Amino acid sequence: MSTAKHLFLETNLGQITIELYFNHAPKTCKNITLLANRGYYNGTISHRIISDFMIQMGDPTGTGRGGESAWGRPFEDECTPQLKHTGAGIVSMANSGPNTNGSQFFITLAPTKHLDGKHTIFGRVSDGLSVVRKIGLVETDASDYPTQEVKLVRVWAE
Repeated sequence: MSTAKHLFLETNLGQITIELYFNHAPKTCKNITLLANRGYYNGTISHRIISDFMIQMGDPTGTGRGGESAWGRPFEDECTPQLKHTGAGIVSMANSGPNTNGSQFFITLAPTKHLDGKHTIFGRVSDGLSVVRKIGLVETDASDYPTQEVKLVRVWAE
C-alpha cells in the first residue's frame, strides 16, 4: 500500500483537503490515515472553535475528552523545528501534554507560535481554506462549543 498524500474532510460546510507531511511526521500521518480509512471520523463533530485561533475535531464523543489512536494507546510527539504554526491552515495533533497523541487534531485560523514544539504538525490545508475560515466564524458558547453543528460527514485519505 502506498503512502497517502492527502486527507479529505467532507464537512457539512464544504470540503477541506489537507496535504500530509509524512516526511516530517510519519507515525502521526499513519495514525490519521488509518483512523480516517476505518471511518473513525465519519459523523463526528468539531467540538471546539476559538475565533482567530483554531478549530478542534477528531473526538468521537464530541466532548474534547475522548478518542484514541489507531493503536489504542497514546503515541509520541513528532515535533520538528522545520515546521511551525505560521498562519491559518496548519494541521496539528491536539494533546493533553507531551506524548499523549490520540485521534484529536486541530486546524489553525491564525499564527499560533506558542504551540511550536508542543503539538505535532502533520499537514496543511491545500484546498478549502475558505471552508476553514467559514467554520472559524461559527458562533460558540462560553466554552467554545459551536452553537451550530459542524460535522465531519466523511473523512478519507488517499
